[in-house]
Amino acid sequence: MKTEPQRNELAQARSGYDRWAPVYDCDGNPLQALEQPCIRALLGHMHGQRVLDMGCGTGRHALWLAGQGADVTAVDFSQGMLDQARAKQGADAITWLAHDLHEPLPFDDGSFDKVVSGLVLEHIRDLPLFFSQARRVLKPEGTLVVSAMHPAMFLRGTQARFTDPDSGDVITPGSLPHTISDFLNAALSACLQLQHISEHQPDEAFAQHYPRAEKYVGWPMLVVMGFEA
Repeated sequence: MKTEPQRNELAQARSGYDRWAPVYDCDGNPLQALEQPCIRALLGHMHGQRVLDMGCGTGRHALWLAGQGADVTAVDFSQGMLDQARAKQGADAITWLAHDLHEPLPFDDGSFDKVVSGLVLEHIRDLPLFFSQARRVLKPEGTLVVSAMHPAMFLRGTQARFTDPDSGDVITPGSLPHTISDFLNAALSACLQLQHISEHQPDEAFAQHYPRAEKYVGWPMLVVMGFEA
């Protein structure tokens, strides 16, 4: 059972992402651009695969997966994010579900060929539950691909944040300073086998396209991991 402070933190994070949702896709977040090709390369062939997107946000991975011929289910705790996702072209092909990833997933064991989760882990308090649930719903030899803001970003005082276009306030939905070993220990304890891990940093060419990355050139911004059930 969650304690009262944890409930409050979750409510704050959900409220923050509800407010972020209308501008999430257009605020020039460099992490999404840095992450996207890594995730797609690791997922590989998608046609006919049943895929779960854990923490789908506005649907950037889910919509691409469906476009590749996957049967996609996407979950997120923010109704605002889900509303944005459902309004996009191609969204009718996807099953969208409001769900808090701090609770067990509402799916049977072995339901999915692949699970993907993009830039969610910094908001997950219970990493063992997250990875054990991902493992549970995967078929034998299924694939889990996960990305996260690199823990080194916390050393620069950086966490998920955005500027509310209505009020001008800088909103921080709430981030937790996990380490890479926290991620790996939770995944390995869930009997997931590590197949890939990589750290990614922007270069000058990338920063020219995404100016918000300029101050992080040469600094690790992203970690991407691939596991097999």
